[in-house]
Amino acid sequence: MARSKTKQENIFKYALLLPAIIVIFAVVVYPFIYNIILSLSNMSMTHFRDWKIIGFHQYIKVFSEKSFYIVFIKTVIWTVVNVIFHVVIGVFLAIVLNRHLPGKGIFRTLLIIPWAMPQYITALTWRGMFNYEYGAINLILSKWLQLPMIQWLKDPLFAFAACILTNIWLGFPFMMVIAYGGLQAIPQELYEAADVDGASGWQKFWKITVPHLKPVMTPAIVLGVIWTFNNLNIIWLVSNGGEPSDKTHILVSYVYKAAFSLYRYGYAAALSMVIFAILLIWGIIFIKKTKAAEGIY
Repeated sequence: MARSKTKQENIFKYALLLPAIIVIFAVVVYPFIYNIILSLSNMSMTHFRDWKIIGFHQYIKVFSEKSFYIVFIKTVIWTVVNVIFHVVIGVFLAIVLNRHLPGKGIFRTLLIIPWAMPQYITALTWRGMFNYEYGAINLILSKWLQLPMIQWLKDPLFAFAACILTNIWLGFPFMMVIAYGGLQAIPQELYEAADVDGASGWQKFWKITVPHLKPVMTPAIVLGVIWTFNNLNIIWLVSNGGEPSDKTHILVSYVYKAAFSLYRYGYAAALSMVIFAILLIWGIIFIKKTKAAEGIY
């Protein structure tokens, strides 16, 4: 009887898990496997119905094109600059909000707004602000700062900078929220003891705040790098699809254009798997090097 009851309980547990397993397989496992198959095929607009497996030809094509390395370098610059500013601004604001300030709740709510807004609304709003004649950015430069106006969206360098500025504004609230939560968990007795020992504010930051924030911020940085590395919306909407002259692409927007503008489906699938491998290897190495899984004590 006991064995029969245990078997029934196991069946019931698996029955409860079955819908979740089906959904995960449908939206994660199946598309991932299908993408691997496409990356090994010659599927394109000319071979949409009669595509076939051709091996690693698409991967060879990815690594043999000079444009891949140029876009990869831009993607690294895009990711590093964004994440550094996200972390620095986020931690700084979290430390400020962690102090006793009047109206702290209002400021905390206002600072979360960039993260709470849909990305496409933010991207289109900032694109309007970067307009040469009527944008708020050039109006501030010319009328308030007495500086020359900039062709933000027509020059490749400034267009890329515009995308970075937009994404910095979007991303710092996430790091701020994570850091603020981590600061709340630090015992105040540690700071009081440091005050007794005559430690400076800088010493308290490096000896107490940073070590205690590390287990919290390291996974957040990993997520931030992955999200930023794969952030299609900002690049595509602010620069209008990589303009001017496809000079503002990062890898994910390059994949999007290859798939949905040039209809190179096999090539796009292979490039997306390369992106997955880059992020997977980087994430594993970063977590091991920073020892994020280890405690702080």
